[in-house]
Amino acid sequence: MNSNLDALLEAAWGAGAARKLVTLMNVPPSIERFEAGIVTRAELAQALNMALFSDLLERVPTGRAYTDDVVREGARVQFDHGALRTVRWPHCGALPPGEAAFTRILKPLGYRLNGIYPLDRIKMTGRSYAHLDAPEHIAQFFVSELHPERFSPAFQEAVTNVVGSSVDALTPQAVAWLAELERDAALPLEEACALLPILVRCFDRQHIAPRVADYQTLLAESAEMAWIATEGNAFNHATDRVSDVFAVADAQRSLGRPIKERVEVSKSGRVKQTAFQADPVSRVFRGDDGTEVRREVPGSFYEFITRDTYSDGEGRVALDLGFDAGNATGIFKMTAAA
Repeated sequence: MNSNLDALLEAAWGAGAARKLVTLMNVPPSIERFEAGIVTRAELAQALNMALFSDLLERVPTGRAYTDDVVREGARVQFDHGALRTVRWPHCGALPPGEAAFTRILKPLGYRLNGIYPLDRIKMTGRSYAHLDAPEHIAQFFVSELHPERFSPAFQEAVTNVVGSSVDALTPQAVAWLAELERDAALPLEEACALLPILVRCFDRQHIAPRVADYQTLLAESAEMAWIATEGNAFNHATDRVSDVFAVADAQRSLGRPIKERVEVSKSGRVKQTAFQADPVSRVFRGDDGTEVRREVPGSFYEFITRDTYSDGEGRVALDLGFDAGNATGIFKMTAAA
């Protein structure tokens, strides 16, 4: 066990968290080599991914059941990527608009832009970020931005009403630590352990409970924005990289789990994806009279992906770490239930 990773996850997720999580998911081989007391950007990125994966399993019972099955069979999940949704809008309270709220975290952690994907049918833009030090082994981030200016004035007003109350979980001290991390590609263990829980809190809903009327306005035009209204910047989904996504889909379907009817295949044919339907969650809304109202809405979900290899033109074979706009649009529908 990497003692740095152990300490980081204990700081964010409690005693014994690392030992529990390494039974669920693969850890990059490079993480096995470490310098005690000095946390590299790769170690901190891996710890963040593991904490966020664990958080998603707490909120997605179907994904938890699948992961438990994998462990019982003596295997581990290969965490491929986590996805989150943002709103590119000037009225986001204390938060920077859109993905800027997260690139200020991802870049110091060693992530760099790996692809841009116009999601025009749902009026969003997706961007993938891969880790410089171990791109095939440290999970990517798929960060999408919704563009309210492409919707009606009433929709835009509802967006402002919802996200305008956002607070910024990233403290000034955390910003300073991230600057140090970006400069040195490492942090002292004590600083890294203090930073990680703050980073985890950034992947949550930062605005107050939405008004029912605003939610209905958003839902009428964008299931994706309605989802952001209740779930915020939490992981929309986490993804297991599997060798045969078609076989996994058939197996999960035979167990009666709510998996997507068809597998999405990229234009290149090398990236294949499917997912469970989002698990429902109960969320609080504000009524017009100020009273609280509870409603069941779509929460997060669990995805599966198969990535094939390709030749880069110079004789080198690499795993295709790209995404596909069509695939992403299809997968996003997992949270579109009424």
